[in-house]
Formats: sequence, C-alpha cells, structure tokens
Amino acid sequence: MRFQLRKCTKCFHYTLKDKCPKCKEDTISAHPAKFSPDDKYMKYRLAERYNQ
Repeated sequence: MRFQLRKCTKCFHYTLKDKCPKCKEDTISAHPAKFSPDDKYMKYRLAERYNQ
C-alpha cells in the first residue's frame, strides 16, 4: 500500500509521503480500517463502548 493518501497530524496537510513536506511531522493513513460483517470481536468492542 505504498501510494495511499496520508494526512499530517499537526497541520492536516495531505500527502503521499511518510513525513509532511510542510512541517516535517509524521503522517498517518487517511483511509478508514476495513469493515467486515463477520467480525467475531464486534460484540466486545460495542459492549466496551456503551458500558463506559
């Protein structure tokens, strides 16, 4: 997944690089995690979210 869009956490600039060209901070993936309807741990994550 070399050419996925990335986002700087400091200045919110979008880039394809691992470091932001504007502020030289690390970037994170701008894409959400994959969703699977067969997720066997979904009930545990939902229970933790609503029991707080």
